[in-house]
Amino acid sequence: MRKPANDHWFLLDVRNKFMPLQNLVEYFNDRFGQEHRSSFRPFLLEDGKISGLFGPIRIDSGFSPLRQTLKPATIIGHTAKIKVSTYEAQHLYSNEIENLLAHKSPQTNEFESIINFDRLSRTVHMLNFLPLTHLQDLLFLEVDPRHILGIKQDHGAYFQEVITQCGLETKNIVIVLAVNSQYIRYHQELIKGLENYRQRGYQIGLKFDSVAKESQTFEFIQKLSPDYVSLSARYLDNVRDSTLPAKLHKLKALVTSTGGQSILQQIDEKRSDSLARNTGFDLVQGDYYERYPTARFVPESPNVVISAHG
Repeated sequence: MRKPANDHWFLLDVRNKFMPLQNLVEYFNDRFGQEHRSSFRPFLLEDGKISGLFGPIRIDSGFSPLRQTLKPATIIGHTAKIKVSTYEAQHLYSNEIENLLAHKSPQTNEFESIINFDRLSRTVHMLNFLPLTHLQDLLFLEVDPRHILGIKQDHGAYFQEVITQCGLETKNIVIVLAVNSQYIRYHQELIKGLENYRQRGYQIGLKFDSVAKESQTFEFIQKLSPDYVSLSARYLDNVRDSTLPAKLHKLKALVTSTGGQSILQQIDEKRSDSLARNTGFDLVQGDYYERYPTARFVPESPNVVISAHG
């Protein structure tokens, strides 16, 4: 049986051994030092929360529950968001500076920094997720497209080791790609990278801010068949389009046909909750559900038609 979360003990492996959270932090600090040949220790444990240091930036985690649309009291997982603040940079020893100059080239430094920042952030989220999870819950993590493009093979291998050390499995993790027009010409490369994650057992999500470029959106979904597809309710609130409900119904039908589930995120008001219900979205997330007791959320009448603007 799992030990109480407030004791900061977490499942480590299939033999049902437990490791204190502090030990996990030390493990990942040691691993970082070995990989980068550095004495710098980027992971901090304070008041039961994990932070990561990346230069002058301190990385913390924020989590928002994902709920079933028609039963919002039922939580199936959490989305993770980065919280950043400034932090006084730690001192680098001369041998570390020499190592930096010897092994970092201007051509690779930017991509390596993106990859390292992404990995550090996801490790912070993974550790902070442990007190929330019941071992079957899902954690939705956004991955920078440049990370996927910057790694040519074995996507997810590094993070799989982190997940295993935390006593979870890759099937608990949904790798989410935020799709925008900037990367439209690289869809094939992105799909290849996401398929590498999938082969390791990860679930895959796509996140769209809009459905404006409907053909490109639908084509990407058809090619990838993601497990989850999400839209932002905040964006939809600003759309003046009488055909929007029809477009959302069409999107929902496509996601269902490819075996996935649809999510409406960033729901702040009742009208967006109504939109999710009336267009058949499977899952919802947003501040609206955190402000009120979930007993208030009852299904709308099936005869009521709600537009994006209520």
